Amino acid sequence: MFSKLDQVDSRYEEVNMALQRPDVASNQTQYRALMKELSDLEKIVVLYRDFKKKTENLKASKMLLTSESDPEMKEMIREEIKEIETDLPRIEAELKISLIPKDPNDDKNILLEIRAGAGGDEASLFADELFRGYVTYANKQGWKVELVSYSDGNVGGAKEVIATISGDSVFSKMKYESGVHRVQRVPKTESAGRIHTSTVTVAIIPEVDEVKVKIDMKDITIDVMRASGAGGQSVNRTESAVRLHHVPTGILVHCQEGKSQTSNKEKAFKILGMKLQQIEDDKRLKEASDARLDQIGTGDRSERIRTYNFPQTRITDHRIGLTVHQLDQVMTGQFEILIDPIIANFQAEALKRQSASGN
Repeated sequence: MFSKLDQVDSRYEEVNMALQRPDVASNQTQYRALMKELSDLEKIVVLYRDFKKKTENLKASKMLLTSESDPEMKEMIREEIKEIETDLPRIEAELKISLIPKDPNDDKNILLEIRAGAGGDEASLFADELFRGYVTYANKQGWKVELVSYSDGNVGGAKEVIATISGDSVFSKMKYESGVHRVQRVPKTESAGRIHTSTVTVAIIPEVDEVKVKIDMKDITIDVMRASGAGGQSVNRTESAVRLHHVPTGILVHCQEGKSQTSNKEKAFKILGMKLQQIEDDKRLKEASDARLDQIGTGDRSERIRTYNFPQTRITDHRIGLTVHQLDQVMTGQFEILIDPIIANFQAEALKRQSASGN
């Protein structure tokens, strides 16, 4: 581990020096890339240098303890040793986590899709509630949420809602939300008080810097229409909504939130490109039997990841066996109650695999 950390430290100094060169400063693409690398390396380097400093201080304090004769001074030194010995294992654990191979998509923005599944009207109502919970969570993280399209349910709620979320490392936290979310509760229309089970599907798709998948316009049908749903007085006055149909895959993209047809068309093609890129990336991961897929699942919508039981205010995440009785808090945006333990669990599993492989 420490040889890897020495390499990280050396690379940090190399990048720092490179950023001071005039030719790098004048090349904005290279400059931004190096600044991003420096930021990522700095988090590890600060930890590592703190670890080394504390290790040296510990050795010096132990040597001083053997030569010190004053009782009060010896007690102060013992307290310092105790404090350092408490800190070092924590810092070492953080350093091990920092060396886990990073998901290349972790720093990316995302496309969030929520669709009502089994359960009819209850599924639509829960899809809307889940979306609102995610929006509150995103706002707390300092992220920006932009609605792309919203399809109303029969009695309220949403048959489908699509939004983009941008900010600092959005995918790193939201990627664990992909899959089937099952809800169990008594519908307002249920006079006998029977618990109804319904589902919604969530897809988290990372934004791509460049779509490598070629989109053949012959495979696309484009429809324009008047936007529907909430959106202000002018929402139905112009044919601004755009729907793309990618015939080979059957993917439909509907974008209606902007008032400009051109803007909605650009967004729709960007979203289509993200979805097609995701399909290709998933194929490669499955073919390679990637360890990440073994651990967190494929993100496929057929995979049930979580159950929300309203009568018992209980949420269970089936992937890690986590159960919490804080349903109200989660649904009002405190998704860190679920996401943080999931991240910790997958980091622990990654560390086990790393140790087993001898890296």
